[in-house]
Amino acid sequence: MSSKPPIWQWARRVLPGVALCALVSAVALGLEHLEEQVTGRAWLEALVLAILIGTFVRSVWTPSETWRAGIAFSAKTVLEIAVVLLGASLSAATIVAAGPALLLGIAGVVAVALAASYGLGRMLGLSPRMAVLVACGNSICGNSAIAAVAPVIGANGGEVAASIAFTAVLGVLVVLGLPLLVPLLHLSDLQYGVLAGLTVYAVPQVLAATVPVAALSVQIGTLVKLVRVLMLGPVVLGLSLFGSHLRAGADGAAAPERPTGSRLALHRLVPWFILAFLAMAALRSLGAIPEAALAPIARLATILTIISMAALGLGVDIRVVARAGGRVTAAVTLSLVVLGGVSLGLIRFLGIG
Repeated sequence: MSSKPPIWQWARRVLPGVALCALVSAVALGLEHLEEQVTGRAWLEALVLAILIGTFVRSVWTPSETWRAGIAFSAKTVLEIAVVLLGASLSAATIVAAGPALLLGIAGVVAVALAASYGLGRMLGLSPRMAVLVACGNSICGNSAIAAVAPVIGANGGEVAASIAFTAVLGVLVVLGLPLLVPLLHLSDLQYGVLAGLTVYAVPQVLAATVPVAALSVQIGTLVKLVRVLMLGPVVLGLSLFGSHLRAGADGAAAPERPTGSRLALHRLVPWFILAFLAMAALRSLGAIPEAALAPIARLATILTIISMAALGLGVDIRVVARAGGRVTAAVTLSLVVLGGVSLGLIRFLGIG
């Protein structure tokens, strides 16, 4: 009696849900392109649109077992692969170019913002995992940081959707409002570039926020932003090593204990995709990844992240997001104010002219 190979059985179980997530992602990319054609820029990125569309679909239709395996695979494994590919965008040369003083300053801003944002989130009643997501999203790189941190701390779809939704809204507001600070605070082009790089969430948003001001603002803003993104690696690694309590189940179940004894299995302490992420970053720094391959890798990472966000949206109960709305909005807003204040303090402290 013959049977189908296990890989075929797995594919039949997973492909319908993956195809559904890909379809939602395609719609999101199409809408992003339409935004660019109509308004000249994408006010809502495809990543955000994917989770919004997925959440809408989930609110009017509950996926059956046929779809769930693929949705779960897309939300977890596809996202982990995307995180690995993001490692190829990080290079040691970026760190060197920033200079030691500014580099240490950026790291300090991220550390202070992380601590303050987490503290504010907890004070406002957010769960530890939600507070971490909000803190990482605000302090490092918005949606990408949330997406990278989520699987490490075991965040569920509702927590990820809520944190991304409100971070996305404020991200747009920051892009629109930040240039107004130039005359109000009498910022030079260089100072504004540093401020934009330290506060705006995504690299494309840094460009949108600095292009109306000056070319120098664009250049320094992009550089500062890329160095800020580099902080994602150490933060994610630290959470994977020391954040086991965050991975405890929502029902209060304890997180898996670390292995005891003199020898600790690294693969049990650090998720595989974090090790692969660091390996990719090392290969990029050593020049082992051809320059011609960097853009396709980055594009593939973006597409996979969008697919995983669609999956998260399809797994979200909108009522969970609604219940967390007010507290998350307050936490994100106050965290952003703290980040802006700390960033301005760094600019004054370093005497950036």
